[in-house]
Amino acid sequence: MQTKIPAVFMRGGTSKAIVFHQKDLPTDRAAWDRIFLTAIGTPDPYGRQLDGMGGGISSLSKICVVGPSSRQDADIDFTFVQVMIKDKLLDYTSNCGNMSSAMGPFAIDEGLVKAGDGDTVVRIHNTNTQKVIHARFPVVQGIAEVNGDLEIPGVAGTGAPVRLEFLDPGGATTHKLLPTGNVKDILQVPGLGPVEASMVDVANACVFVRARDLGLTGTELPDKLEANPDVMRKMHAIRIAASIAMGIASHTEDAEKNMGNPGIGFVSGPQDATLLSGAVCSASQVDMTARMVSKGQVHRALPLTRTLCMAAAARIEGTLVHECARTTDNPDNEIRISMPSGVLVAAAIVRQKNGQWNVEKGAFLRTQRRLFEGRVLVRGD
Repeated sequence: MQTKIPAVFMRGGTSKAIVFHQKDLPTDRAAWDRIFLTAIGTPDPYGRQLDGMGGGISSLSKICVVGPSSRQDADIDFTFVQVMIKDKLLDYTSNCGNMSSAMGPFAIDEGLVKAGDGDTVVRIHNTNTQKVIHARFPVVQGIAEVNGDLEIPGVAGTGAPVRLEFLDPGGATTHKLLPTGNVKDILQVPGLGPVEASMVDVANACVFVRARDLGLTGTELPDKLEANPDVMRKMHAIRIAASIAMGIASHTEDAEKNMGNPGIGFVSGPQDATLLSGAVCSASQVDMTARMVSKGQVHRALPLTRTLCMAAAARIEGTLVHECARTTDNPDNEIRISMPSGVLVAAAIVRQKNGQWNVEKGAFLRTQRRLFEGRVLVRGD
């Protein structure tokens, strides 16, 4: 027997997810795991998720749950779930910025939030991080517009812009912008020895290292990186050490279980780079170069919340990211980041007050589209 559950399949930025109404799921959240795993097609030792809606890579293995807001300063609650691919694991600890761009339009189209035509703002409370995001986008005849001129790297074609503003995003995971209190630390990594790193928590917690400290140029494409077990092993070991140093995990076993946080990335300065499309991005077009690894996979684009963390780190003097980024006379300027799919532009408003760094806001432009609506079939026990 299979159970039919109402759902919508949506693209948000460079990710796709099954989106559920919270009212259509069991009130007992312990029952959610089996539904989500079965719907996505996890675990799959072949890594393809053919028996579910997942796409075999982390950006296509996601669940979103939307319901009425539990806060007065928001219109909806949004819970994000990252579903692993080969392992029977789900991560509820982090947010997905790309899918956040689809949540406001979902709320309008589903009647959770009423709006007239024109620019509309939906206030989204992300329950994973307890942070509020404002999504601004056009509405036409009561439906979120999908047609427009905005093109984002990694997505073919154009769409209507969704401006996401992450309010007071610092300390989303650890409750501290700089979890160790330092802009730069020396991590003692088992099997590697001392590794210099910057650990920052904005929208989602991240640890950043220099590409050259991993023996890389920084422009390597995902397939090349994933085919290098030595590099992937090093990054995994650094992430585990950072998790403990940041207080996210108390020991190695806990850090191994929490695949979502912290994220890990390596950074380098502006340089010419060949993209996944075969085109060449010149150093003059960007302010820095970056790659991110999530759940053991190298992102073909960049996760949006991790990019916000990176952009904020680029404005915090003394971090490795700040060291790599092109210098600017105006710290409020947008940051252009070279990634495998192209150039991602991010804005982070960072200020220093009484000797303490504070991130006031971060913003991005994304596109989104509803792809399918109906019912997802979930296999019974």
